[in-house]
Amino acid sequence: MQFLWKHVAELVGKGIGWSVLAEFFVYAIFSLVPMALPLAILLASLMTFGNLGENFELTAMKAAGISLFRIMRPLIFFITLVCVGAFYFSNYVLPIAQTKLWTLIFSLRQKSPEFDIPVGEFYSGISNINIYVRGKEGRLLKDMMIYDFSGGFDNATVMVADSGRVQFTKDNKYLLLSLYDGESFENLKKQRISSSPSSIPYRRETFKLKEMLLDFDTEFNRFDESLLQDQHVAKNVKQLTQSIDSVSKIADRRSAEQGNAMVQQHYFGREEFSGKKLIDSPKTLVKNNNPDTLFRSLNQSSMLRASATSIQQAKIIKDLIEYNKMMLEEPVKYVRRHEIERHRKFTLSFACLIFFFIGAPLGAIIRKGGLGAPVVISVIMFIIYYIIDNTGYKMAREGLWTSYEGMWLSSAVLLPIGIFLTYKAVVDATLLNTDLYIKWWNIIKHKFNSIIVISSDND
Repeated sequence: MQFLWKHVAELVGKGIGWSVLAEFFVYAIFSLVPMALPLAILLASLMTFGNLGENFELTAMKAAGISLFRIMRPLIFFITLVCVGAFYFSNYVLPIAQTKLWTLIFSLRQKSPEFDIPVGEFYSGISNINIYVRGKEGRLLKDMMIYDFSGGFDNATVMVADSGRVQFTKDNKYLLLSLYDGESFENLKKQRISSSPSSIPYRRETFKLKEMLLDFDTEFNRFDESLLQDQHVAKNVKQLTQSIDSVSKIADRRSAEQGNAMVQQHYFGREEFSGKKLIDSPKTLVKNNNPDTLFRSLNQSSMLRASATSIQQAKIIKDLIEYNKMMLEEPVKYVRRHEIERHRKFTLSFACLIFFFIGAPLGAIIRKGGLGAPVVISVIMFIIYYIIDNTGYKMAREGLWTSYEGMWLSSAVLLPIGIFLTYKAVVDATLLNTDLYIKWWNIIKHKFNSIIVISSDND
């Protein structure tokens, strides 16, 4: 639903057929698997082990000498296969689905809206044209007003007509607008003779029939999928690695060239200072000249001129640094996006494994099956995972963190939780026993009250 609302503008009012909508939702379902699969594993493992615990089947197996790890062994093997399948899905199926999905989204964005002129409202679905209609009689439009801004806002053409008809050409790429018994007024601001506002010429035309051919392509034209082949969403691990290596070399070479040029031209280069060549090389500056001494040896006018020159040179260098940064920003961002996508191929599989080792022991501890407590706990855990994962992704995308730090943040946080819950389940710890927590609270409360009493006595 969230994905649908994000792209509802591309779907509503476009006259899209059911086949295109079905294709859109199928590709969207594929793209949501990385989010849905870990949640599904968490909920399934919680329900499974919760039912076993609720029906005392886990207790019976443990009483027979079967450890929890031995009970989980077949499911661990199954989840391992699921993790491998999730990696292959992310590496081979998801790039194709993402390419087709975004190609379809771009195609839908370029699709013209469905042609339907309302009564009593301006219709702006045609580029640079606004149409107002006061009434309709079948296919005949009554009391029409058309604003044509194709020549610019200052050179607008206004047309009024008693009636009119609209029809499409046979190829559905153009709109034929036929106007009857009307007038047109055109502002010829570009042909102004003098600067006086009252001297702006205009043209007035009276017509019995006026026909206008307007661009209005109603066909659904698909973008070429090859336009997205260089995007990170359309590549597997091998292609991502190749792109990262090649663009990283370009960025490193460009950065080195910029640094060398900066050093040679603006730091170690020959500079004119008060009409004299004071510096030939950095060695000469270090051995023979002191900048402070040279500056103090000048008269006041030379000091002012040297200070102004230095400030101007500093501004030039600052602008050059900002320009170099801008030139490096695009390849660095390209590499960063590809690195994030490469890590994402592996984080999905690892998240499935972590959520199993959270859900299975947690279900054995709470011993609640069905769709009640497992669903609530699953949603809470998944919200925590989603917030952490999204935070790490945005940090990595903006370059505040490295790619592996941002993309593996959620795994680094949830893995200790999974290990802790598994340990507690193996040793049969009463992790969610309310009586135990009440007992701890009473102990803490008693000690706190004792400290307060002792402090009051000392006072």
